Amino acid sequence: MKKYLGHLPESDPLYSYLQYEIQPQLTGFLPRPVYRVFRLNASNAVYLYEERHGGSRMIGKFFQVEGRDSATAARKLGREEHNLHLMRGLGLTAPPHYIARPLGRNEALNKLLVIEFCQGELLSALIRRAIREDDSRLLFDKLTALAWFLADFHNRAADAGAHVDFAASCAYFDTLVARLLAEGVIGGAEAGELYFLRDRWREQPKMWQDRRVLAHGDATPENFLFGNGVNVMSFDLERLRWTDRVFDTGRIAGELAHFFLEATGAAAAAEPFIGHFLWEYACHFPGREQAFLATTRRVPFYMAMTFLRIARNHWLPWEYRRRLARKGRKCLRGFAR
Repeated sequence: MKKYLGHLPESDPLYSYLQYEIQPQLTGFLPRPVYRVFRLNASNAVYLYEERHGGSRMIGKFFQVEGRDSATAARKLGREEHNLHLMRGLGLTAPPHYIARPLGRNEALNKLLVIEFCQGELLSALIRRAIREDDSRLLFDKLTALAWFLADFHNRAADAGAHVDFAASCAYFDTLVARLLAEGVIGGAEAGELYFLRDRWREQPKMWQDRRVLAHGDATPENFLFGNGVNVMSFDLERLRWTDRVFDTGRIAGELAHFFLEATGAAAAAEPFIGHFLWEYACHFPGREQAFLATTRRVPFYMAMTFLRIARNHWLPWEYRRRLARKGRKCLRGFAR
């Protein structure tokens, strides 16, 4: 979703930066470009700039936002730029798997990072369209493409020398529980059960045994674009991290369940798509059935974490947030599989 805000004034320092530093990388120098400005996804920090005459487009992400100190903003800016270059350096620079190209940074302009615009349809829009139009084939096909993309992403940056540090995922889990408890989405007894179940998962050797990979870290349907066929693009790598590959695949599984639960009232309607996605992911490894079993045994923890993460969102109805927290606890109870 985007909202048109008007034209970027020539007197704005950002105008000169785009004209002299960014535009020449796209079209060559333009003497009097006219930039139309759109706010993306109701965010105050991410904007689309479209040059009216030639149609070239670029994304601007401002890391200096209200409530964030300058040092933190600079660190986040540098991290995302580094991560984009890192994954592109591993070869994700051409279809079918593509990471958006960073075009420039300007710390003086509210810690700005400019990234090339990629044309495609967001996974979130595809899921909603598939549900609305009852088009299972569309969603199956795009999940096949996404499974290949994530397998490629993970395998290009697998660490043969280090195992997964599951303690880091448990620490992140704890921040989610603490947030929901502080906001009253869950009560003390519910939080206690979540911590108890977390410890049961922590005791499972399966959560520690795989080799760590560089995971996307924010594998939500808002962060993947789909082109024709099996082309997949990603553009937001701020949360790239060394962790379990199922950190990403489990989040996609949880997001699918959430989309179907929110749209139809039945999370179970997502199960054929989740199973298909995980099976297609496994096909990119030697011993497909073994890979499928190894990942699906870990998926419930990361699905549960996804439900708790989504339940933080204040714009969701209160009872729905409570329902997501309950689903998270239910997922965790399968620790012994």
